[in-house]
Amino acid sequence: MQKTKKVFFILAIILIGGLSGIAANRYVFPRLATTKFFAKYEFLKKLSTDVTVINKTEQIYVKDDTSIGKTAGQVLSSVVSITSYEATEKKNPILKNGTGMIVTSDGLLMTYASAIITENARYKVTTDNRNVYDATLLEVDSYSNLAFLKINASNLSAASFANSDEVQLGEKTIAIGNASPEYSTAFASGILSSIDEYYNLSEKTVASSEKLEGIFSIDSSLQNLFVGGPVVDYSGQIIGITGMVTRDNKEHFFQIPSNKVKLVIDKEIKKELGTNCTLGIYYLPLTKTYAAINNLASESGALIYSPSGQQGLAIIANSSAANAGLRINDIITEVAGEKIDSRKTLPSLLYKYKKGDKLEFIILRNSEELKIEVQL
Repeated sequence: MQKTKKVFFILAIILIGGLSGIAANRYVFPRLATTKFFAKYEFLKKLSTDVTVINKTEQIYVKDDTSIGKTAGQVLSSVVSITSYEATEKKNPILKNGTGMIVTSDGLLMTYASAIITENARYKVTTDNRNVYDATLLEVDSYSNLAFLKINASNLSAASFANSDEVQLGEKTIAIGNASPEYSTAFASGILSSIDEYYNLSEKTVASSEKLEGIFSIDSSLQNLFVGGPVVDYSGQIIGITGMVTRDNKEHFFQIPSNKVKLVIDKEIKKELGTNCTLGIYYLPLTKTYAAINNLASESGALIYSPSGQQGLAIIANSSAANAGLRINDIITEVAGEKIDSRKTLPSLLYKYKKGDKLEFIILRNSEELKIEVQL
């Protein structure tokens, strides 16, 4: 019994001594080595430099689904293939295939005009369940170049659109296309590389008051295969529709933001696309930089402009603008009480009104503010 007590006593001394040594080595000696008195002793310096502090870290792995088809899956049932063909009895009519979207469950479809429009064309539409329908072209929106068709069908899966105002640069995107004679979906991943609030769908070097302004750009390849089709983010939400204009004999691809698309769809559902108003000017959207360089009286607005400096090339003859007395170099700053800026562009403000409406414009002419009534 006495021996057992001695053994436990010795073990306790060893344990306490060991723990004390570890504590001294890890905490006491390194601290002493930092004081002026003990800093001169080399063995303390060595002890302090040999100390290794290990911090516990946790690694979190986030799985990024490599299948973009799965990510875009909730949209696919609303994507259609549209085939345009000549309205003749030829054995081999000219075909043009493009991508479209179902926008209402009763068969209203939408695409970008250049994806399908051919002269005197007829249209066939193939849905995701491989059903084929005859389609009638209803209208092409002059503002956005979005085209609407109708098929005789019901209970279709209609597309839903995200809030494009919440989209951020650098987001991953997926373009979806179905420009094949046989229903065959194509995908392209990319990055939302720019948001250009001043890009105008005019095919000229200057902006048109009748064309949509403000687009997205993604850096995916082969965008010609996706014109008329949706672009979704990595949560599977539609943030835009791919479009194209030809400028200086070069094709320019872009995405019309979903919020702008929704405005056009709403107008088509109300049967109001045919009431689009016209002003009839070409202009430059003003920025702070442009205004500063050119010593202009306003940092925002629409500067009526022609590269040649000719009135007749800046304002269309017999247009609403011409009849109201607008002139080249006038700066339109407000339309019906709303100031023009990067979010409220001149075309977007005009798009809310109809032919025949009378609006008050505020303009700057030679730095003098004028109010002019314009009948659209």
